[in-house]
Amino acid sequence: MKKLIYITFVGLLGMLFACEKDGDQIFLPENPTPPTLVSMPDLTLERNNGTDILEFVGTPVDPGFTASARYFLEACATGDNFTDVTQIMSSNEATSFQISVSDLNSLLLKKFPADEVSSLDFRIRSRLVVDAGTGAPGAADDAFEYISEVHTASVTLYGLPRLDLLNSGIEQKIESALGNGEYDGYVKLDESMSFNLYDPDNDVTYGGRNDVLEENGAAIPPVSTGWHKLSVNLNDMTYELLDYRIGLIGDATPNGWDAPDQKMEYDPQTGLWSITLDLVVGTVKFRVNDDWSGSINLGLGDDDHPEYTLDNLWNSGSSQNIPIDEAGNYTITLSIGSTYSATITKN
Repeated sequence: MKKLIYITFVGLLGMLFACEKDGDQIFLPENPTPPTLVSMPDLTLERNNGTDILEFVGTPVDPGFTASARYFLEACATGDNFTDVTQIMSSNEATSFQISVSDLNSLLLKKFPADEVSSLDFRIRSRLVVDAGTGAPGAADDAFEYISEVHTASVTLYGLPRLDLLNSGIEQKIESALGNGEYDGYVKLDESMSFNLYDPDNDVTYGGRNDVLEENGAAIPPVSTGWHKLSVNLNDMTYELLDYRIGLIGDATPNGWDAPDQKMEYDPQTGLWSITLDLVVGTVKFRVNDDWSGSINLGLGDDDHPEYTLDNLWNSGSSQNIPIDEAGNYTITLSIGSTYSATITKN
């Protein structure tokens, strides 16, 4: 079967360019070798195999010179040409992408139906950085991309057990990725509206106090108004309800580097956090609950870590600020999962 290889990158093939790093000259060969997606697992996903590990096997890009590469395993509906991309995971290695059945199922359910067969295209995209901070082709802000040929596969996802929130003001739920009695999710609450949890599969209502659940128990009071992370374990009848407010902070934002941060909204369907606001020239970062010591401190890499970009944010106190080079109204999205990525779009 004839194979088509899709190669995309900034610059012209066969053109000679130089990137100064310790006096070395970098030459781009005429026919660099893109990564390949060698094999994929069976993608008929089942809940009772939720902890099993799936492996996608690939080969690395060979541009003809030594460079830092980041690899992205991506999927889309067959024939979409990756216009609407689902990023499954990213890695510094192309040889093995490993993800659990439950994590892949939860990720793909955001765009594809449960208990049906869907046709999806898969690929490996490599982002190649020759140097950082030079502004030359192949630098971190103008990286080369090499993309594997597309592999098409039939994917069957499974629906998740859920607990519906009653009397929270909006329709929302938390789900059990493994179907093992453990549920979690992000929920938006009003501190004046206590809520119960309803299991539609078993027609049972739960309530509770002080992190302890009981059937037909009292409504659960929210910690505050806004987004929370709710975890429930029906095996030991406990729950945990925590503030979880992702915010944008920085001298490009209305409050500068001072709290309160510019709070983002969560979309359970897409799994994305987003905000639309006016920004000035400056920089931004992401954090949780107006606190640098929390679990989220997202920014870019430094010269020693050029692999950390908007497609692959660095969750570290060492991460660098994200530049905003032009004032205006922006829509910003953030994906939080096994990796972190963002889009910053000027409206």
